[in-house]
Amino acid sequence: MARRLGRSPSEASALLLEESLRAAEFGFIQFRDSPVGRQAYIIGTTLAVWEIAFLARSLGDEPGRLAGYLDWPVVKVRAALQYAAAYPDEIEAAVADNDRGPEAIRAALPGLETVTIHDRDDR
Repeated sequence: MARRLGRSPSEASALLLEESLRAAEFGFIQFRDSPVGRQAYIIGTTLAVWEIAFLARSLGDEPGRLAGYLDWPVVKVRAALQYAAAYPDEIEAAVADNDRGPEAIRAALPGLETVTIHDRDDR
């Protein structure tokens, strides 16, 4: 695992211990590998905590409203928001990565081609 993470065995051990402590402190949180590295996710879903925090901002930071939108129990939403509040730098960095836009993607993937698809009504 240390080799996969690109870290020394002691660094990987420290990371995994930190993640285990965080998961024990915050219910419904687990850490997974993602294309951008290890991230906190909500157990039983495909959503990272930063995505829940991002959605919450769009819906007015109301856990009940977001839970209804996602068709989740409110306790899962609260767990994500509590984690996000405890680790704001981690969450803000992920949101910033998401907000970089298509120009940053094109710079990272110079051979990328984009295609625009129009609805029949837009023609």
